[in-house]
Amino acid sequence: MVQTTELVVGGRTMVLETGRMAKQANGAVLVRYGDTAVLVAAVASHQPREGIDFFPLTVDVEERLYAVGKIPGGFIKREGRPSERSILTARLTDRPIRPLFPEGFRHDVHVVATVLSVDYDHSPEVCTMIGASAALTLSDIPFDGPMGAVEVGLIDGQLVINPTSEQSKQSALKLMIAGTEDAVSMIEAGANIIPEDQMLEAIFYGHREIQRIAAGIREFQLQAGKPKMDVPLFLPDPEFVEIVRARVEEALDAAMRTADKLEREANIERVNEQMADELTELYPDQEPFIPTVLKKILKDVVRRAIIREGYRPDGRSLAEIRPITVEVGILPRVHGTGLFTRGQTQALTAMTLGPLSDQQMLDGIGEEESKRYMHHYNMPPFATGEAGPMRGPNRRAIGHGNLAERALEPVIPPVSEFPYALRLVSDILESNGSSSMASVCGSTLALMDGGVPITAPVAGIAMGLVQNAEGHAVLTDIQGLEDALGDMDFKVAGTRTGITAIQMDIKIHGLAREILKTALEQAREARLFILDKMAEAIAGPRPVLSVHAPRIITINIDPDKIREVIGPGGKTINKIIESTRIGDKKVDIDIEDDGTIYIAAVNEEMAKAAIGLIEDLTRTVEVGQVYQGRVTRLMNFGAFVEILPGKEGLVHVSQLAYERVQSVEDAVKVGDQLTVKVVEIDHMGRINLSHKDTLPPPPGYMEKTAVAGGRDERGPRRPRDGGRPPSGGRGRPPR
Repeated sequence: MVQTTELVVGGRTMVLETGRMAKQANGAVLVRYGDTAVLVAAVASHQPREGIDFFPLTVDVEERLYAVGKIPGGFIKREGRPSERSILTARLTDRPIRPLFPEGFRHDVHVVATVLSVDYDHSPEVCTMIGASAALTLSDIPFDGPMGAVEVGLIDGQLVINPTSEQSKQSALKLMIAGTEDAVSMIEAGANIIPEDQMLEAIFYGHREIQRIAAGIREFQLQAGKPKMDVPLFLPDPEFVEIVRARVEEALDAAMRTADKLEREANIERVNEQMADELTELYPDQEPFIPTVLKKILKDVVRRAIIREGYRPDGRSLAEIRPITVEVGILPRVHGTGLFTRGQTQALTAMTLGPLSDQQMLDGIGEEESKRYMHHYNMPPFATGEAGPMRGPNRRAIGHGNLAERALEPVIPPVSEFPYALRLVSDILESNGSSSMASVCGSTLALMDGGVPITAPVAGIAMGLVQNAEGHAVLTDIQGLEDALGDMDFKVAGTRTGITAIQMDIKIHGLAREILKTALEQAREARLFILDKMAEAIAGPRPVLSVHAPRIITINIDPDKIREVIGPGGKTINKIIESTRIGDKKVDIDIEDDGTIYIAAVNEEMAKAAIGLIEDLTRTVEVGQVYQGRVTRLMNFGAFVEILPGKEGLVHVSQLAYERVQSVEDAVKVGDQLTVKVVEIDHMGRINLSHKDTLPPPPGYMEKTAVAGGRDERGPRRPRDGGRPPSGGRGRPPR
């Protein structure tokens, strides 16, 4: 039976439907919002997975290009690997639902969102997140939801829920929030340098809408939901946990108190191995739970030290940042480099500048078809002292690269001021927490080192949270152990005056307003400290670009002249590129529809030569102007001279010299360079030239207005046989 409910989200109706599609899934909901339609199905395996100590949840987002009326590009003509947008949407959906499954749940759960139709005024990301919440809530899968999600924009100082496409273009904020009726559980934001108090207000403005969405899904559950399945939870016996705690707690406390990550890991592993051997012998029936119990006790030990003593594993205070070193310009041939090290986390960012033709073309369901600024993140296994395969970017790498890209985007100069494509690559050489924020700092350094005129430096920091029955503590600059055993990873990037990006992941059901407020304030103080450290190495962008970067010169032409520059099949523009080549170096020419032309070259002379050729092609011939031309054809009545590329005029035999010229061949030859003056452009656009008018008149010369033979200055002599001039008219062949 098909059942529906309606929610009002952002002042517009959203319809949730179940019972018509994907009926064999544990739960399936079709979300309609405007003309956007997303089907979300949730399935759980019949049996738990054995031999694992984690919850096996997978979220996939399947984009269908028919949703926006597109046929996929390439030869195969079908959707292939997931786009970056779909991967980012899957991460947005995974993060807020993961904490809502019961502890010890080991059944595989697969959530699949298929984007069926897209209306750019109604976000498919929001529909996917709400659909996942609804599908899990209505299903028989254990799930402590529902949760809701919205996007918040900021337009002319006013907060807007789920802005339309046109509103998004004007918005200073793109804030994605998810949460339950009780608290915020996920934040992802890109912002145009807005202050902390405004960001906090936007977060809880969105949460009020989320509460209404979650309440609506809960009502839909009463109408169409299934009873939850009874599943085994793989949890250790509480009595066994206390036995182990008494034996190992003191040893783990001592093992974790060292600043060096590798030494600390070795100490903890040694204690765990020794204890595992003893416990396996004493309690063989509890063997599968021993790793989980040891991790739980270590988590409790770390939390207790932080909350009771204010002591972190490496000995820092709660708001203390690890030692920072900053270097720039360390790779000689790269357009810009920055090496940022914070404690045992190190990011090397290299920047490459290129012509606009190097921008990335996007083949997906979004409105954006290309982007000129790209940020890529890589973390090889050696960054954590491990050996392992390297098979291209995973979801984490794509997500971290996108976060750094958002953080820096507000300070990248627009194409009108800086007509370059930019690619930043952050290679993480060491990792002990907050490598994504290290890549933001390294990227700012690389941009400034390369001479890119960014509007302000950007830095980032990761905040953490630990809480238990005794209280809570917000941590600045979390390291790997605090991330793994803590409750929050809250990354904040920005300039001295405001926030440019946020990403928050939590392992609990939600956060209170006061905790978020404290985290944002500590992050601001840390950001200012890091920016000061960066300024000691490089205070701002270098005054000139790297000598190895291409120089791009912008010129503008009449849009009607574009086809003359390109030529048939690109023949003319390719000729310009080849004629200005020096060795293996050549210019790159990009032409926009409005007549803007970007010319990129590593050699300034090459660029100027290309500009000269383009200006010649697009220059308008004017009466009275003098040109240096080349003789292209000889006729019995005169010579044709190319004065600009593709533009010829006729020098009549009478205009070759002051004295009488018996034969054109006596005066000029094909290929000769000839200075000529434009004396007339007739109503058919034909150009009449004079070489005589560029010469000084001989002594005693008197200008005549007519000459013998029935000819005046405007045309050729009529043939003696009384015939007409050649069929081109005015004494010239047709052209």
